[in-house]
Formats: sequence, structure tokens, C-alpha cells
Amino acid sequence: AESHCANLSHPTAAPVYYESLCPACREFLVQELFTTWLLLPPEALDITLVPYGNAEEKNVSGKWQFQCQHGPEECLGNMIEACLMHEAKNFSTYFPIIFCLESGSSVTKNLEACLQIYAPQLDGGRIAACVQGDVGTALMHHNAQLTEALDPPHQYVPWIVING
Repeated sequence: AESHCANLSHPTAAPVYYESLCPACREFLVQELFTTWLLLPPEALDITLVPYGNAEEKNVSGKWQFQCQHGPEECLGNMIEACLMHEAKNFSTYFPIIFCLESGSSVTKNLEACLQIYAPQLDGGRIAACVQGDVGTALMHHNAQLTEALDPPHQYVPWIVING
């Protein structure tokens, strides 16, 4: 794979639609995508992670509310990961933290520990403020729109789109 990828001038963006507590998603992120990312040069992959999956959103009195397939804990995990991505900006910075969260015992309780290991420069307080505020809700609404715009629609997660 590395020799083929080295010949590509510009990798095509590959969005990965997933949800934080989905067993198949966690397995893909931890065992497949992370190991591939470690093996290939950074310029070989252009990955966009979209934590939302099979969630549903509804507008209640002007505020977006989300219902997730695996319950409120999954919605929290999706929001933590969306806010982490927003705060870190760079895939190489946030992906090891997502790997840590998804491979650990609790996606929603290990953020501080994972930050200390992989990105101590990131402010966990800012990520928490995002999760609890309007920015996190806006990020989740954006992920809902991206997921709903899939053509053809996703049938399961993880749902990986390559070259459209």
C-alpha cells in the first residue's frame, strides 16, 4: 500500500462516518485506521472523521437535540470527539487522542488522561466548554448535515467514502 500511495500526487479526502460507542467503529478506528496511519507517510492519507453515525437530531424550541443509537453516553462521546477535533485542528494531533479514547475502557471519561499522554498542550477545559456549549451543538449539527447529505445514504457505520 505504501508504494502505491507514494505515487499519488494528492490523496483524495476520505471521510469516515462513525459513532463513538459502536463496537465495529471502535474496532475499525483502533485496529485498522490507526495502524494504517502509523505505517503510511502523513501526506498519503487525507482522512476526515465525522462522529455522528446513526444519531438523529431534532430542533426543539430553536435548539438542536441529539439522540444516539447507543444512548446519551454515545452522544457525549461524539461531542467530545467533535470538540477535540475543533480544538486541535490537525489530524495528526487529534487522531492519537481519539485512538486512546476509542481503545480505552471509557470514551467519555478518559479525555484528560489521553490528553496528558498524546497532546498535553491542548486545554481540556476548552474542550469541556465546547462540549457543554453552543459550539459543540453547532459541530454536532454540522456532522448531522454531512451524514444526512451522503448519497447514497449510509446503511451502517463505520461508513467510509473514497473517491466519492
